Amino acid sequence: MGPGNVVASASDSAAGPGPDYARLALREQSSIGPAARLARAGVLDAWLRRLMPDGVAGVALVAVGGLGRRECTPHGDLDLILVHAGVPRVDELAASLWYPIWDARMGLDHSTRTVAESLDAAHDDVKVALGLLDVRHIAGDPALSAQLSRAAVDQWRRTARRQLLRLRELVEERHAAHGELAYLLEGDIKEAAGGLRDVGVLRGIGVAGVADALPPQVRAAATRLLDVRDALHVSIGRRNDRLRAQERLQVAELLGLADGDTLLRRIGLDARAVSWSLTDAWRSVQRWTAAGSRHGDPRTREAVAVRRPIARDVVAADGEIVLARAAVGPHPDPSLSLRVAAAAAQHQMPIARATLEWLARFCPPLPTPWPASARTALLTLLGAGTGLVAAWEACDRFGLTSAWLPQWTRLRGTPQHHPVHRFTLDRHLVQAAANAATWSREVARPDLLVLGALLHDVGKGLPGDHSEVGAELAREIATAIGLPTADVDTIAALVRYHLVLPDTATRRDLDDPATINYVAKLVGDTGTLELLQMLARADAQATGPAAWSAWKSKLIDDLCARVRKVLGGGQLPEPTLPDPALLAGPLPVVQVADDWVALAAHDRVGLLAAVAGCLATHKLEIVAAGTSTIGERAIIECAVNNRYGAPPDRELLAADLRRVGLDQLPLPRRLGSAGSRKPVTGAEPRVIWGEATGATLLELRATDSPGLLYRVTSALAELGVDVRTARVSTLGADVVDAFYLVGDIDRDTVEAAVLAAA
Repeated sequence: MGPGNVVASASDSAAGPGPDYARLALREQSSIGPAARLARAGVLDAWLRRLMPDGVAGVALVAVGGLGRRECTPHGDLDLILVHAGVPRVDELAASLWYPIWDARMGLDHSTRTVAESLDAAHDDVKVALGLLDVRHIAGDPALSAQLSRAAVDQWRRTARRQLLRLRELVEERHAAHGELAYLLEGDIKEAAGGLRDVGVLRGIGVAGVADALPPQVRAAATRLLDVRDALHVSIGRRNDRLRAQERLQVAELLGLADGDTLLRRIGLDARAVSWSLTDAWRSVQRWTAAGSRHGDPRTREAVAVRRPIARDVVAADGEIVLARAAVGPHPDPSLSLRVAAAAAQHQMPIARATLEWLARFCPPLPTPWPASARTALLTLLGAGTGLVAAWEACDRFGLTSAWLPQWTRLRGTPQHHPVHRFTLDRHLVQAAANAATWSREVARPDLLVLGALLHDVGKGLPGDHSEVGAELAREIATAIGLPTADVDTIAALVRYHLVLPDTATRRDLDDPATINYVAKLVGDTGTLELLQMLARADAQATGPAAWSAWKSKLIDDLCARVRKVLGGGQLPEPTLPDPALLAGPLPVVQVADDWVALAAHDRVGLLAAVAGCLATHKLEIVAAGTSTIGERAIIECAVNNRYGAPPDRELLAADLRRVGLDQLPLPRRLGSAGSRKPVTGAEPRVIWGEATGATLLELRATDSPGLLYRVTSALAELGVDVRTARVSTLGADVVDAFYLVGDIDRDTVEAAVLAAA
């Protein structure tokens, strides 16, 4: 049934306003979009007018919130105020309105107040004040509704300096609680930063007359976010503003989108448009507030107007980056937008909206290859570090980044579903470049480091291995930018091999000469090696907290030191020895910290399984582990996390590890049972075989679950397989565990046992 039919059925019904009237009418209205929201508002308006008795003077029913704006979602609440002029028995009238709404099982936020009481409440509560800006007459005395609306807007404007300060505090608290919608895989469409609640804040800033806070692109983004909210309500049949993974595909289908990723990308880009506009609006509020506090002082008014040159064609004025007057001509320099962005990033100042709009409209495209001024500006921008992200985001909002790099259009807003990733693909790349600038003094070519960081994942989302595909794309981009051939080759190598160091360091035996020679052959020279080393740091830290640790840093540094020795023509260094305390004294030797445990004990088959089982009984997850054997002494070192956040009982854990070392700790059978595993949610586990010096390499890739390492190592022990070295790596929900097996191995039998345990 379409919107018009719903309204007609509401108007033509001979029945009175019974409890099911509005609920059933709205449920029939399952269309999505602005017209559907208006139709739902019409249904509710008609029903509420029927509830309101005729001929009652000095009383009006007004809507605020979504109904006040005629943005009614299928299962949204009703926000209503019964405004009165001090009439008697108004509470009885209110009850006759509220009870039918409750009987219809609709959410209701209501109040009964005079105009003065409403204004008093708004004076003390910024949320109430913001809500009263959406007052809309429904029934009763229209003059009373108009009085409240005018008075609420007038009070908001008179008290805006105080109210906006408090509003900003509330907004920041909400953002901290709900995160950034643009980068969340399961974000709250209303409450998260960049969501619909922020659109309301922008509306309030606009009503205060501080800024044009709702430009066309923000209004369009808000409309699309409302459409998403409508589709979410329709798909699950109730009010819910958090888009979860299981609802993503159905919501996308209701909106006519290809898939859930397309939906996430659209939400993310719209949320970023709202967030950027809100940040820009807060700057306007800050300038407006500061100007008010300086009112009447001609010296400060004159100081604000000063334009200070900070780069060629770029000046700072009133705390923002703007164009010099000489730059605004009929034939602007194609590199101008890049030079503006570089100046903003270096000085960590925002670019004025008017400047961005002018650049987007008038700055001509860059030639191929780029002129030296554009190339220098890009590398300066990328090398600015902490100032890069804000400057890039501002330029991205106005399409400048896609004008610089046409390939960027495909990357914008692309979601990354691996749980360790906290950003979309494009934001991850920009953050990696900003991080890479931190280590610019550690490499001979910092320009190639920051550019390689920006491009390292450019191949994601395309068929094939993203490192291989990305290397060719990076080669094209570097050539278009105008880099020399040798530098183009280096950029391509950085993208092609950006995962080699972290993957090898965490998954392979660094004491094996074959491992070091393999990496040395790929890298080729020490200059590329040092770039890859710093890129690995920048990439991991831009991914998220789970992607980087002191353990991983130590392994990569150790690997690079060994490879550098080989590339320099020297001999491989002696194997790195563990803590001397683990090599001396009677066995067993135990070391325990909140995030680290180590055990030295007599070597035996099944020792690693026993350690893994012991840690599992203490609710500790092994995020990285290494084993080594020196003579008859086996040494096992593990980086751990507590599954529930609390640190382990060190004394109890140390005692149990000593019992493991003495082969005296019985482990509960449930650790090895299927009941201890998490439900399978990802791909099936895989075993990959490889060769190593004096050993057979078994690599297991699987979804992580409690006790996984214990089950796998127990399966190996039951087959009598000796594990010389193990490298355990956990990244989010996945593990990549490498075991160096010695002796005669029946691969088919071992693989079957490992897969059954995983």
